[in-house]
Amino acid sequence: MTLSYETEHFNALIIGAGGAGLRAALELSQQGLHTAVVSKVFPTRSHTVAAQGGINAALGNINPDNWQWHMYDTVKGSDYLGDQDAIEFMCREAAEIVRELEHFGVPFSRTEMGKIYQRPFGGQSQNFGQAQAARTCAAADRTGHAILHSLYQQNLKAKTTFFVEHQALDLIKDDQNQIAGVMVMDIATGQYKLLRSKAIMLATGGAGQLFRTNTNAKINTGDGLAMVLRAGLPLQDMEFWQFHPTGVHGKGMLISEAARGEGGVLRNAEGEAFMHRYAPHAKDLASRDVVARAIAIEVQEGRGCGPEKDHVLLDLTHLDCHLIKQRLPGIRDIGLTFAGLDLCDSPIPVYPTAHYMMGGIPTNFYGQVKTIKDDQQTTTVPNLYAIGECACVSVHGANRLGGNSLLDIVVFGRAAARHMAQTLQQDTTLDHFDRPLQLDPILKRLQRWENAAKAQENSNELTLAELKRQLQATMEKGCGVFRTQESMQQTRQALDELAPKLQQLTLTDTSRTFNLERLEAHELENLFALAYATVTSALARTESRGAHSRVDYPERDDAHWLQHTLYFQTHHQLAYAPVNLTPLTIPPFPPKKREY
Repeated sequence: MTLSYETEHFNALIIGAGGAGLRAALELSQQGLHTAVVSKVFPTRSHTVAAQGGINAALGNINPDNWQWHMYDTVKGSDYLGDQDAIEFMCREAAEIVRELEHFGVPFSRTEMGKIYQRPFGGQSQNFGQAQAARTCAAADRTGHAILHSLYQQNLKAKTTFFVEHQALDLIKDDQNQIAGVMVMDIATGQYKLLRSKAIMLATGGAGQLFRTNTNAKINTGDGLAMVLRAGLPLQDMEFWQFHPTGVHGKGMLISEAARGEGGVLRNAEGEAFMHRYAPHAKDLASRDVVARAIAIEVQEGRGCGPEKDHVLLDLTHLDCHLIKQRLPGIRDIGLTFAGLDLCDSPIPVYPTAHYMMGGIPTNFYGQVKTIKDDQQTTTVPNLYAIGECACVSVHGANRLGGNSLLDIVVFGRAAARHMAQTLQQDTTLDHFDRPLQLDPILKRLQRWENAAKAQENSNELTLAELKRQLQATMEKGCGVFRTQESMQQTRQALDELAPKLQQLTLTDTSRTFNLERLEAHELENLFALAYATVTSALARTESRGAHSRVDYPERDDAHWLQHTLYFQTHHQLAYAPVNLTPLTIPPFPPKKREY
């Protein structure tokens, strides 16, 4: 059987309609380029909508601030694995980018003086660590929601083309081995489409669905990252996964850091506000990896709450209820919905939950995808860009600070789009539409799942959903908050046993009306690729740094591991690249012991 597909052509193609993709699309459309955005869900359902707490910028609206302090906090928060040139670029752009968002229509909360409201967040300081800063610009506790809706409306005005509810399946190369297009599937009809473009930008978000308990939407399956791996390109720093300290216990839904920024306190079974023992100065507003480990230790040492002693409590009952309703309305709703508790009068049970991927597709701060040649020299990949959580610039290093993710997506979404537009306007050689394409690899993959959907005789055996649950439980057990050589090796062995089962699966739904099983099969294939990337990279890094916390190697080892991990899918090979310790315009922040 020959698979059929339609073909369309664009100047610029963006995969993903979250905050990063929409900011990039807006820039490209405003510059007159024929721009298309592919989105697995309706754009305002993209996962940026779930970002609660705010976006960092040194506006100084609450207390004195400047971008150098923001940069220092970000470098320190990254446990010195962040590239300091990219971090400087992001922090210097922050104030302008927030004002731009305000002009786009983002309804930021206001101070009594009418300025944009800013709340304290973890890891923030004034004067290079001397006092707590208030740097996170907030629209109540629905900041991502406000940004996403505003950017989508601006794109409608700019007449951006959208392929809504289309799943991106693979990058397509031409006969010169250059990226030339993307194969996508219309989820409603099952129809395949080949979208050809002079330049392609990946903005597909994270992959939190790799873990059983997570804050991520069901769509967060790392599609863009797996596409890059299959194209023979590397992923960077995939051992670093942030476990947010405060997910609703047993369910994983996010209770934003904003709750602690407004004065919430973590308590153990004895009622003790315990963070003073782990971060004497910052306490509950220490960096996320520090707080997550503190909660895990409290539980491990028997001071957990509840009948199973398996969580701690986030207590806001000492705060004025009017303040909670005004500044944390969405978080209060989450407590009522998923825990049956009102933050105004009851503490919420919380435990660390998989939240954010610091690693991803390696890029420079213009969004250009990077790889390593055979001679170990770094080079950029022609006409391929990546932005947002799927990219690794690297501004977050080994641990992201709260409030920097929304900043990351709009700063680098704009920067990458400007670079792409300039390149497209100057370089006429990018018009490759007449070149033949290498379609056999993707057509074979598509045919495999087409055939699986027709094979009904084994439909009572292992299902997609069950195989996904096994994968998630395996990853959570071996690559969670704390790791050891033994736990990660067991995870690697389990992956070797589970992965072949994916190729043996048959699908039970042959309906051509909604092709959700076919979609989920591709997603699970992607998650397995990222599971191998994570555990292979984590096994190799014999130190503890940021979110990568090894019981058997408890110290940070700058002499050997001040470098980025690059993982290639072929033979699970690893390469390494040095961390850039040289900022653009100011003296560097040299690595030192990280204390809060």
